[in-house]
Amino acid sequence: MTPLAAAVTLLSCSVLVIRGHPGFETRLNSEVLSKRILNSAHLEKQLIRGPLAQARSKRTSDHIITDCIFMTSDEGDFYHKSTLADGTACGAYIFSEPDEIIEVHFSYLDVPCENGGLVSFVDGWELNGEFFPSPSDHPLPMNSRFTEFCGKRKVKQTFKSSQNVALIQYRMPAKGTSFGFSVRFIKNPTPCNVLFQSTEDIYTLRNYGKRSNCSVSTLFPAAVRVASLNIGVVPSLGRGIELETGTIHKCQKRGLDDFLQVGGSRGLDNANLLLADSVCGLDSKPGKHVEIIACETTTIRLVSSGAFDNSATVAIRQLTPEDINGYMSVICPSEELVE
Repeated sequence: MTPLAAAVTLLSCSVLVIRGHPGFETRLNSEVLSKRILNSAHLEKQLIRGPLAQARSKRTSDHIITDCIFMTSDEGDFYHKSTLADGTACGAYIFSEPDEIIEVHFSYLDVPCENGGLVSFVDGWELNGEFFPSPSDHPLPMNSRFTEFCGKRKVKQTFKSSQNVALIQYRMPAKGTSFGFSVRFIKNPTPCNVLFQSTEDIYTLRNYGKRSNCSVSTLFPAAVRVASLNIGVVPSLGRGIELETGTIHKCQKRGLDDFLQVGGSRGLDNANLLLADSVCGLDSKPGKHVEIIACETTTIRLVSSGAFDNSATVAIRQLTPEDINGYMSVICPSEELVE
């Protein structure tokens, strides 16, 4: 069965949505772009900083879900009782720290299957039909990332996400139908895919010597600087000779199997990633070059063949109005704005 579609209207107003061809210097209308950056900053303050700040003071508590689109970074017990029965698909978006995964247990379920009643646990997030992590990056196939159920019964299974985000989607068939669930965060010693909540931080991506695609994504336009790089040099099995190669650019176009992509997209699926660059090599001091990603989603993606023990440390910060007068590495397309 096709999973419920989550119409996340609170996110629809966010961020920069014009595109120039990557590799060409593009200067945008300052007034339009400034408004979009400020909209993104306001949205981030409402949806990300707010829940995270609250989570510091009350990591475990009880919650009654009243909004169709609900976001939380809290552990605790959650409860929803329908006051309407209009067939709307809703979602509870859960996120934790980068080095945590999310455990969900349904305490009870009273959602009749008639009239399309349904509750679903999603391993990841869905926004406007796109998913994080992308299907090509997640360790599980898409049909294993959704578990759907309905009726009046106990759900014995405990669900765990593969990364720091998870989603409860639901469609209530009648007024008064309800369900409850609990959330617990568990430390993850080997995080791979991360949805970043901080607006300025440093993060290290690793493949732990495995064949994998790992990424860190933000839901805002961002400036990205590679602080250190070790990709495609150190063998996974045994230690080779580590020689500084410097940063090698356009590694994907060169046909290399291990590289770090920096780019952006309008949605969560990085299959639609517009690249600023793909880099590899061993460089402990890559310099001060910053990629400016003017997209709704910014992504740094580590592609690993498994032959090398790869890692990359990146500094990420949200764009500010002061960034708009300079060079843009990537600018994403817009249906709203006409050049």
